[in-house]
Amino acid sequence: MNKQKAIFNYALRLGDNSLVLGHRLAELCSKGPILEEDLALTNMALDHIGRAQAFLGYAAQVEGKNKTADDLAYKRAERSFYNNLIMELPDKDFAATIARQLLVSSFEYFLYTELMKSKDETIAAISAKAVKEVRYHLAHSSDWTCRLGEGTAVSHEKMQNALNDLWMFTGELFEMNDADAILIKEGIAIDLNSIKQQWLEHVNGVILEATLTLPSSDFMQTGSRKGIHTEYLGHILSEMQYLQRAYPTAQW
Repeated sequence: MNKQKAIFNYALRLGDNSLVLGHRLAELCSKGPILEEDLALTNMALDHIGRAQAFLGYAAQVEGKNKTADDLAYKRAERSFYNNLIMELPDKDFAATIARQLLVSSFEYFLYTELMKSKDETIAAISAKAVKEVRYHLAHSSDWTCRLGEGTAVSHEKMQNALNDLWMFTGELFEMNDADAILIKEGIAIDLNSIKQQWLEHVNGVILEATLTLPSSDFMQTGSRKGIHTEYLGHILSEMQYLQRAYPTAQW
């Protein structure tokens, strides 16, 4: 793998994470527990979709095959997506949504804070904008984790169960491949191990404040770096890509 392919793979992964999570959050429009949460979740979905467009647009530019961000979003098969598995999981309930947001936004905050220093000017610029958005996402999810954890016995149980269910998908956030190795040497990507402890300490701090317990399971799911996904991504793509695939030459 050369540097060009490494940047393409890396930008694609970052874009896929935002695209798929943005789609999941968009599904919750009108389904929040209160009107304010409908607006909050929808705005966060828009943040992710905007970030996906930026990263996928850059990936298309780097690939140099006259593609657009839309081509990469709507015309790739499931095995060509590299988003982390946690992004594609369905929302069982509001607690599951908040637990995922806490785990992901904590990771993204430390990731994009470091990527602002990237020697790739485009990745650094997108990351600088992302940090401003993620800071709000993190505050939002941290606040709701505490509200649910310290709320009723039912909300506490649901929040703890959500964290327990999602924990096995967190190890994959820190997995790296050949693209990472190449770009770390170039000062473009970061060694994800360098932010893992910060992430863990922050997440644990929020969980303890919420009177919850940090899950202790060591088993971790994996696969996305090789394009292997849960059954849920295929269902997402069948909905997301339907119009483009049904009318591939359509323009609007």
